[in-house]
Amino acid sequence: MVVDFGRPRDPRIDGAVLRATVELLAEVGYPGLLVSAIADRAGTSKPAIYRRWPSKAHLVHEAVFPIGAATAIPDTGSLAEDLREMVRRTLAVLSNPAARAALPGLIGEMAADQTLHSALLERFADVIGGGLGERLQRAVARGEVRADVSAAELASQLAEAIAGIVLLGLLTRPAELDDAWVDRTTTLLLKGISA
Repeated sequence: MVVDFGRPRDPRIDGAVLRATVELLAEVGYPGLLVSAIADRAGTSKPAIYRRWPSKAHLVHEAVFPIGAATAIPDTGSLAEDLREMVRRTLAVLSNPAARAALPGLIGEMAADQTLHSALLERFADVIGGGLGERLQRAVARGEVRADVSAAELASQLAEAIAGIVLLGLLTRPAELDDAWVDRTTTLLLKGISA
């Protein structure tokens, strides 16, 4: 049994810090983002922030890419519609102003900080390995999806492919990423995994 003798974390501080981080990212970008400015805007202190997040990058990652209802994989009853919704939601998340400001810095820091890389993988493990893996397993059983790789492996690769396609699209031709692009991308992904 673990006994915590410290003060419990105040969820209001967490929320204020996360909101301040998103706001400041949109205003000053990742390189200009200072933890002291986040603390001032959130009405807290730098030590309070560093007790919650080990680095600016960890904080930015959680603020910009929250895990919750908006990231839950939909279960429409159709693998094609589920994938289309995944592509659409990934595009929405990665194209918001805070994410666009944060991504270059986060990518650079992830390459140099194994703890940040591990934290990212851990935060998305349930999303990637959970609902999508189960849906792909059912699709394999129905003969809709290739059976030569495991559903869990396919879920991970599919999530990486979606993120990669969206990121590259945002870098090379952001104005063209519309509903027709989402449909074409979904069709391409489906052809790659179909039985």
